[in-house]
Amino acid sequence: MKTIVLGAGVIGVATAFYLRERGCDVTVVERETDVALETSFGNAGVIAPGYVMPWAAPGMPAKILKYLFRPASPLIFRPAFDVAQWRWIGRWLRECQLERFRMNKQRMQRIAYYSRACLHEFRAAHPFEYRRSHGYLQLFRSEYDLELAQPALAMLRDSGVAHRELSGAQCASVEPGLRWARKPPHAGLYLPDDEAGDCAIFTRELRAICERQGVRFRFDTRATALDVRGGAARGVHVESEHGSETLAAHAIVVAAGVDSAALLEPLGVPVPLYPVKGYSATLQIIDDQKAPRAALMDEALKTAITRLGPNLRIAGTAELGDRRAMLREQSLRTLMKVLDDWFPHATVPSSAQFWVGRRPMTPDGAPLLGAAGIDNLWLNIGHGSTGWAMSLGSGRVVADLVTQKQPEIDLEGLTIARYRG
Repeated sequence: MKTIVLGAGVIGVATAFYLRERGCDVTVVERETDVALETSFGNAGVIAPGYVMPWAAPGMPAKILKYLFRPASPLIFRPAFDVAQWRWIGRWLRECQLERFRMNKQRMQRIAYYSRACLHEFRAAHPFEYRRSHGYLQLFRSEYDLELAQPALAMLRDSGVAHRELSGAQCASVEPGLRWARKPPHAGLYLPDDEAGDCAIFTRELRAICERQGVRFRFDTRATALDVRGGAARGVHVESEHGSETLAAHAIVVAAGVDSAALLEPLGVPVPLYPVKGYSATLQIIDDQKAPRAALMDEALKTAITRLGPNLRIAGTAELGDRRAMLREQSLRTLMKVLDDWFPHATVPSSAQFWVGRRPMTPDGAPLLGAAGIDNLWLNIGHGSTGWAMSLGSGRVVADLVTQKQPEIDLEGLTIARYRG
């Protein structure tokens, strides 16, 4: 079966891997010059299925208002004359109710846990280094932050996820580098089974495996439209330095992040994706003793600090309202504040390399997997800030569906059906 995958982030490359494993003739189309150069490039790198959660959570609208005019803020809202923005916000607000939050989190956890199992299976067959670390520590700055986390903590307890609730002083037993923090945390939550790794390095290695198995990559090639005739997808119109052409296919998987919406909208496929920008800074560690050993999350400022081999990655901020991939000083200051608060002597701040990516977020947080409602057209989009954590599982599910194999997990709430009607 001749199959085209649109997008060469970690989601698209993982999909290509499993499609090829199932015997498909696979071509990946990517407008950039290599894999993982956009949203997959500078993310936090955390794989924490037990603590994946939608941004639409109880108390989040109030938290946005609380931080709206503060210099260091985890959330930045820039109102615009954009119908899509306000429609997305309206849907997002409806999802902030407790019962909706619980349901959406369970959906996200289902695919995230499956994806981690797929990663472990993959790693056993294809061992390579991508700067892995083990364990994930949530840091709470105040009782207010701990209170907001109670719905998520209750779900951890109910589902039996391995975790330890810590006092502020106990956090340093997990991460000794916190002994040099400007101020001790109020409390912590440790998830020992979670992990982290460099998503971009992983995706590049996965590309090499795909190519050895016969997957073709078309870089510097932009998909301009889908060729749909007679109610079925027949191919993809593309542009490259060689001109315009149409690539024929028996199946097409759209995994192009936030750009997916523009390809699908003319076909009447309802995908409520909106680009929520995230930022990161990567710095070289100069004092190993005063640096973290694994991954942490500052719950108040929604900013992760991840150990990636000799480097630290600080990643966070959700900026809604600006579709351009440009750096903003306010967001960068928030990242550097978090680093200075918790690990002030681990790096040289002036060496920071900054990055911004556009996360393809749905209002309810869960991705959109499977059939698009048009024959031969499939979706693997909407993973938001948890694409790395859900990548292999999502790729495997979609590859199963394309090749008419029953997926290993229940897809209720993870398909486009939840937005129809």
